[in-house]
Amino acid sequence: MNDMRQMTSLGREIEDKSFSIIDEEAGSHPFSKEEWEVVRRIIHATADFEYKDITKIHYQAINSGIQALKKGCPIVCDVQMILAGLNQDRLKAYGCKTFCFISDEDVIAKAKEKNSTRAIEAIQKAKISNLLNGAVIVVGNAPTALLEIERLIRLEGIKPALVIGVPVGFVSANESKEAIIKLECSNVFSVPYIITKGRKGGSTIAVAILHALLLLSSKRGKK
Repeated sequence: MNDMRQMTSLGREIEDKSFSIIDEEAGSHPFSKEEWEVVRRIIHATADFEYKDITKIHYQAINSGIQALKKGCPIVCDVQMILAGLNQDRLKAYGCKTFCFISDEDVIAKAKEKNSTRAIEAIQKAKISNLLNGAVIVVGNAPTALLEIERLIRLEGIKPALVIGVPVGFVSANESKEAIIKLECSNVFSVPYIITKGRKGGSTIAVAILHALLLLSSKRGKK
């Protein structure tokens, strides 16, 4: 059963009222109708209107993300918390499988051996497993995961369908997001992205973005 059917009439009324308040208080914005569906779901999840100003959406992000989901793409996440928040029924309806390797014993061992981070080695495992090309990659916690994705795009030619890059934190969070944005101005693959500039972000934001894309995909109609 999907999240729409699980919601009661009162729950629907509360959500609709919340979105009406967001639309009214947010005022004008530069986003398309579908992009705004993503941004206002972030605001709904956080009650923080600053996300209207710090959310950056690549011009191909919505279409690329929806098309990938409809094809049953892999969903590669940096932390288990994202998996816990995702609507697995809706993902399964499209044939999408979720992956998170950060707690795998071999990943932990390699991180210790190389004095790396588990997040980096988890992304490496996803690459070795041929999961990154055409994938939706979701980073909500670990800037080093996003930096590794940027490196793999720039130096090894991987081509994800979409990078949701919203790691939260004080060390390398903003830098990792800026690195993804700068790919757009380089001669390498300009990966479609949805990011939140600066230090703000987190797994809750990542889940909100992916759920917004799933709802948009449903509105456009299945495969």
